[in-house]
Amino acid sequence: MTINCAEACVNGCVLGDKYPNLEYKAKAAKFIRETSLDQMLEMAEEAIRKKRTAPPQWILPEE
Repeated sequence: MTINCAEACVNGCVLGDKYPNLEYKAKAAKFIRETSLDQMLEMAEEAIRKKRTAPPQWILPEE
């Protein structure tokens, strides 16, 4: 069964225990529990800074 989570799960996961990525759900919950909002904001700012200072990556169309 294929489900579009972005549409079907707007108000929460409809798959429950059948969710195929429970491992990631647990990791995300642990991260949220153990990481302060200030730390998350610092991480986001660092990621944005790296992205802005990174050289451009060219994507060439296949011939």
